[in-house]
Amino acid sequence: MAKNKGVRIIVTLECTECRSNPAKRSPGVSRYTTMKNRRNTTNRLELNKFCPHCNKHTVHKEIK
Repeated sequence: MAKNKGVRIIVTLECTECRSNPAKRSPGVSRYTTMKNRRNTTNRLELNKFCPHCNKHTVHKEIK
């Protein structure tokens, strides 16, 4: 077991358009996992990723 928490943590990114649009064509929300450095990136991460439910590139935001 680790003695203390590391600097790099695993975060989950979720599609913003799937979450906010109830009239989409298929159920589900696109989610990706990635790592970020806790010291360098203190605020929530936002990346442009491909969403298979929207079938286009959309903004994915970090969730808890």
